[in-house]
Order: sequence, then C-alpha cells, then structure tokens
Amino acid sequence: MKLLTCLWALFSLSLFAAEPPLELQGTDGKQHMPLVAGDKKAIVLFFVSPFCSTTRPFMPEINAIAAEYADRAEVSLIHSDSEITVEVAFQHAEMSAVKARVLVDRDQRLAKRVQASVTPEAVILSPTGDVLYKGRINDLYLGPTKRQRAALTKDLRAALDAVLVGKPAPTPQLPAQGCKIGGLK
Repeated sequence: MKLLTCLWALFSLSLFAAEPPLELQGTDGKQHMPLVAGDKKAIVLFFVSPFCSTTRPFMPEINAIAAEYADRAEVSLIHSDSEITVEVAFQHAEMSAVKARVLVDRDQRLAKRVQASVTPEAVILSPTGDVLYKGRINDLYLGPTKRQRAALTKDLRAALDAVLVGKPAPTPQLPAQGCKIGGLK
C-alpha cells in the first residue's frame, strides 16, 4: 500500500510539473506559441505598447531586426499591457508596418515568465526557453526622458549576433528605458 501511495504521489507531481505550452492570441486571429523556436536558433521578443510614446521611435529598428534575422530567429512583438485589445494591437501593427507576428499577452503570463517590465524591451531566449538577453534595443534613450538624436550602440543586435554563433550575449545588459508595462504586478 505504501508503494502505491508513493507512485500516486509521483504521478500527481508529474501532472502539475509539466506546464502546458504558452499560447497567445495573434492579431492574425490565430493562437501562437511564442516560446517555440521551431528550426530557429533563438527567440526574440519585443515588448511594446501603443500607449507608450517611447515605443514609436524604436519601431523602425524593431522592423529592421525582424526582417534581417527572420531566417535565424523567431521574432514576435508582444503587447502585455492589461488594457490592450487585439484590435488596438492590430492597429498599432498596421500603423507601424510591423514585420513580425504580433501577440497579445493581456494576462501578462509571458511578461512575468521572462520578467519583462518596460516597453520597449527586448528579450532573447534559447530554443529551450532560457533567457540569454534582456534589456534595451539600443541607446536611443539614456533615461526615461533623456533621448539622443540617434542611437550610438546596437545592444540587441550585438547580443543576437553573439547568440546566433553560440557565444554568450555581451555584458553588461543595460535595462530598457521607457514605460512600465500597464497593470503588471
């Protein structure tokens, strides 16, 4: 009887230990798994918000990265603001001519999983889901209201280039500057 109880306990633990894959609604009307790399070497998540004025100046660089790295990295724009709707995310994607899939994370499960807290913020994950880089896209903003005329560094590109050849992302990984993700607790 003791053996049966131990086996039941192990079986019960294994049921709860395996978390189901995270699926998010896309602006294309489909469900997507943002943490699945497929045959790509990395996953790149851009946490953005149409409610944050800091996001807009980064959209050309986000689009360029999405287009240039699409063959090697699975790229997604993530809207994690608790007030966002699929319609608003779709409008933002249309106005910004987004080159990657756009997903809505209203319950903020993905943001919490990768500890994203600011928009715009970039996260690079390995195909197994390990966070390899979390921080700014570049140094366009040096502080919440301190914007340069042009970015002088390419933090995310340097990290992505390193990860794609099997090297660690450069350090330090500087924090993103922008708006807090709305409703994130």
